[in-house]
Amino acid sequence: MSTDAATPAPTSTATPEAHPAYIKVAEARAAKVQLRVADAITKFAGSMMFVYLHAVVFGVWMLVIEKSPWPTLTLVVALEAIFLSTFVMIGQNRQAEYQQAKADHDFVAQEREMKTNTDLTREIHTLTTELHRRMVTKP
Repeated sequence: MSTDAATPAPTSTATPEAHPAYIKVAEARAAKVQLRVADAITKFAGSMMFVYLHAVVFGVWMLVIEKSPWPTLTLVVALEAIFLSTFVMIGQNRQAEYQQAKADHDFVAQEREMKTNTDLTREIHTLTTELHRRMVTKP
């Protein structure tokens, strides 16, 4: 179960070299505003800027703003953890959706390739048999 926040969120501007399943999932995600917002939050929450911002905000809060910040700080951090874990799960669902679409696409492509290979093998066998028949039964 990977929670690699460095993985970019799918966008509708996928490159032509991208896997067709990735493009399909990216376009579906780009069409929904709530998924784009969740992807943006997940991307930011997985960045070092997020860590630095929290270090500064919590430092200022504990040292400057409140004399006894612990009860409120504990509540804020707990609520933030709840929301961030939800965004991590949304990111995991996005990754699972992409992996399933890729697996489905690859399966279809592999089956098509196997059929083509089987047809070619049968055709080669037919040609080889015919060639052998003509060479062996030469008048």
